[in-house]
Amino acid sequence: MSGIITSLQAVHKKIRPEIEKRLLEFTENDTRDKIQKEFFFCLLTPQCKARVCWDNVERLFDNGIMTRGTEREISRSLSGVRFMNNKARYIVEARKKFFDGGDFLIKYLPGVQDEKLLRKYIVRNVKGMGCKEASHFLRNIGRGYELAILDRHILRGLVMCGVIDDIPASLPVAEYSRIENLMSNFAKKIHIPMAHLDFVFWYFFNKEVFK
Repeated sequence: MSGIITSLQAVHKKIRPEIEKRLLEFTENDTRDKIQKEFFFCLLTPQCKARVCWDNVERLFDNGIMTRGTEREISRSLSGVRFMNNKARYIVEARKKFFDGGDFLIKYLPGVQDEKLLRKYIVRNVKGMGCKEASHFLRNIGRGYELAILDRHILRGLVMCGVIDDIPASLPVAEYSRIENLMSNFAKKIHIPMAHLDFVFWYFFNKEVFK
């Protein structure tokens, strides 16, 4: 176990400047378009590769389909994304509710300082976005640095480190919160900031720093 922790700490030391640069870049995602990109990226990510999802978001923003296209147009334009019909529907519904109307941008994002409450609001009001996706979105716009993004590579890392016994078949809110607390305690124990540990695990398994 100590060998794994030493390896994680070595990875962290190696990529810490890059992590800090990336987290600083996330704080600059404060315009309507940048927030929308991160929001729709996180709606696409379940059971899909992150880089593929981001490539789709950038392409569909460039041609206007992501912001103005119909559900059918978005679905037909997605490439390499699983459950494209459902995700296209989620994007159109969220776009209408949060970006073409409502007060999500002007009230909730700037007004709610408790990041767990903000995540709870998003999960309750956005179809297709659970705790993992909402945490990822908030982190990518410079919020939620103490929230866990419990995707499979994080869960695999937590099993590897003995923080949890196995990867759960599902993550209802209570279980998500339990594992998030365990991860937070583990991060403190090994002296790696919570917001950095996600990148460390990602690099450990994939040898890159991404979103």
